[in-house]
Amino acid sequence: MAILIDDARWPAHGRLWAHLVSDSDLAELHAFAEAHDIPRRAFDHDHYDVPDDARPRLIAGGAEHVSGHELVRRLISSGLRVTARERRGR
Repeated sequence: MAILIDDARWPAHGRLWAHLVSDSDLAELHAFAEAHDIPRRAFDHDHYDVPDDARPRLIAGGAEHVSGHELVRRLISSGLRVTARERRGR
């Protein structure tokens, strides 16, 4: 079981954002986010969007830094991935 974080590469609201995921359990992900002051409103179906400036403290707190490709691969393998089609409700 691991919490994973990728590089902040997605721009929004004047900042760059990274993704925070669990490779096994959403309860684990929510607990980690809460323990590290990431608001629940940052949760988007299968991941949290986190600002670049939060990455160092999340990594120091135990998140494993991985590439974006590795993050998606492990999220899919976990069975927790929510596809774009599922997000749209189709």
